Amino acid sequence: MELIPWLVAVYAVMCVAAYFGNRLFMYFPDPTRVAPVEAGLDGVEEIEITVDDGITLVAWHAPAKRDKPTVLYFHGNAANAANRAPKVETIRKSGFGVFYLNNRGYGGSGEQPTEERNVADALAAYDRLIGLGVPAYRIVAYGESLGSGQAVRLAAERPVAAVVLEAPLTSTVDVARTTYFWLPLGLLITDTYNNERNIRSVTVPVLVLHGEQDAVIPVEMGRQVYRAANQPKRIELFPQGAHNDLFDHGAWEKTQAFLTSPGG
Repeated sequence: MELIPWLVAVYAVMCVAAYFGNRLFMYFPDPTRVAPVEAGLDGVEEIEITVDDGITLVAWHAPAKRDKPTVLYFHGNAANAANRAPKVETIRKSGFGVFYLNNRGYGGSGEQPTEERNVADALAAYDRLIGLGVPAYRIVAYGESLGSGQAVRLAAERPVAAVVLEAPLTSTVDVARTTYFWLPLGLLITDTYNNERNIRSVTVPVLVLHGEQDAVIPVEMGRQVYRAANQPKRIELFPQGAHNDLFDHGAWEKTQAFLTSPGG
């Protein structure tokens, strides 16, 4: 019986540590600023965005060709523009525009990320893209992994042509529960990115891309996000795809077909 108070105390300490430290397990920023040309990209411009709280964000932009859409790209928790340069080049070579935002703490952008800051910065990136002359009906909100939360929230608040979600999570709480099921995570995680709830407010076409071998965000989460989305919608599953290799399995080709189809 004397052991029980100690166990309760240890559990309480773990809960407090999880509450105050959960962002350390959610974001893995690489602050290194790399110019597009250093990453092997031609025709891609680096853009600085100064947001309302005075922080400067770094984005990469390549304009679209022949009136094709521009992909407003939001990255995952361990990505930045430099290590996604091959994807940027694949999109650009297809004639699509790209506007890749480095979230706070990533790729030269200042400050530290939180969900609300990231969403506010997504809106700022959208406004900058509009200011560059790209109309709303040619902007595609593209969210990769954790960035799916930004894409969904943006599409719920701003007009866009479509939403593409690559390996989306239902929420960070659900992801954490796959490992820390014994903690009251719904009370402890501050940045929830609840796509399964938020996507119900999105009324434009939605495409979900997910690898069936994804060991980071289970494919069932992609299915749940798809089920929660409004029509028109489509899901493309890749039997051999993992978390970061969907472009190697034809995800961009599927995305192009979706975005250029009458319903996409």
